[in-house]
Amino acid sequence: MGFQQGLSGLNAASKNLDVIGHNIANANTTGFKSSRAEFAEAVASAVGSASGQTSGIGVNVAAVTQQFRQGPITTTGNNLDVAINGNGFFVVRQPDGSTAYTRAGSFGLDKQGNLKTVQGDNVMGYPVDATTGKVLAGGQPVPMVFPSGQPIAAKTTTKINVELNLDARATPAAGNPTATYGTSINVYDSQGVPTPVQMYFEKDAASNTWKVYDGLDDPTASPPKVATLLTTLVFDASGKITSGSPVTAQIKSSNPNAPTPGTINGTAGVTLDFSSVTQFGTKFAVSSLKQDGYTSGALTGINIGNDGAIVATYSNGVTRTEGQLALAAFTNTQGLGAVGDNKWVETSDSGPALNGTAESGTFGSLRSGALEDSNVDLTAELVNMMTAQRAYQANAQTIKTQDQVFSTLVNLR
Repeated sequence: MGFQQGLSGLNAASKNLDVIGHNIANANTTGFKSSRAEFAEAVASAVGSASGQTSGIGVNVAAVTQQFRQGPITTTGNNLDVAINGNGFFVVRQPDGSTAYTRAGSFGLDKQGNLKTVQGDNVMGYPVDATTGKVLAGGQPVPMVFPSGQPIAAKTTTKINVELNLDARATPAAGNPTATYGTSINVYDSQGVPTPVQMYFEKDAASNTWKVYDGLDDPTASPPKVATLLTTLVFDASGKITSGSPVTAQIKSSNPNAPTPGTINGTAGVTLDFSSVTQFGTKFAVSSLKQDGYTSGALTGINIGNDGAIVATYSNGVTRTEGQLALAAFTNTQGLGAVGDNKWVETSDSGPALNGTAESGTFGSLRSGALEDSNVDLTAELVNMMTAQRAYQANAQTIKTQDQVFSTLVNLR
């Protein structure tokens, strides 16, 4: 027995204690993954030995591997805290422009509206097509940005959807005011100025037919006001609409500075969709009135869905999807390179990142208002620490014994 074996054992035990101490220090670190020291026997081959016998010369630390098992998920109540339940890593762009990956979902908005981690990295995701409103998943992830510093622009109304029931028991409106029903909704021009649109439904003498006007006649006005006929709705015997929808109407904006020609949506007009209007034998009732325009509004809140869809709420009542968080997976997760701050980078051992979104393929789901805790098992680490300490003491004892042997040999006469 020589000093080499005992010394290598001391070094290995010391490294093991370093790893255990690092785990214990990060027991409360969000998204932290514990590590484990892997040991390997060190041997020396006998030169020229036909039998191939070897002699052991101690131990070495072959690797320090991280354990990527799922950590507990704790509810925080903060909508911008996000935990991954299952496979995947958040994709972030570091200040130097490089890409890294993390399980720590402690996000927040800076004053420019950038979604960032607590380390200041940009959180990456997929944007929304401005025309279709659909998420452009499948391309390269981009930084997620929200209009927090200034309000979103107003949107011109292009369509009104009307859902209501006209009483099939009504008699023709002539001389019968109870057969006239009305409702209204605000629409918006390109500057976000609201204009009320009135719709009056009058039972016609023709069977199952109703006329829709933009108001009521006012003979006392100067000049006398005559309502404009918007469309004529015809229903079949079962109360379903057969004609008269959709129809395009020119609506004059109440905005004195409205763009020429001073109407909502200019010459294109506004489409009135009455396809959901029914004629049943129950009283007049409005189920829904919707239009696709809105005035300007400031960001008031952000919610993140289980699939990573980022839904923003604005002060004008608009709620819309502004993007979707990107996730990444790797062929060999153990091959990732740790760079600190709960982040890893791609290496040749890990393979290239496979980008996607939550709840697709092998990716897990997301939980908003929650964080993934460290996966360190404190009880197990304390037991490991005692075991490593015993190993250190035992290796120290071998060195002490070897020293005593040498002393005995030196004192031989």
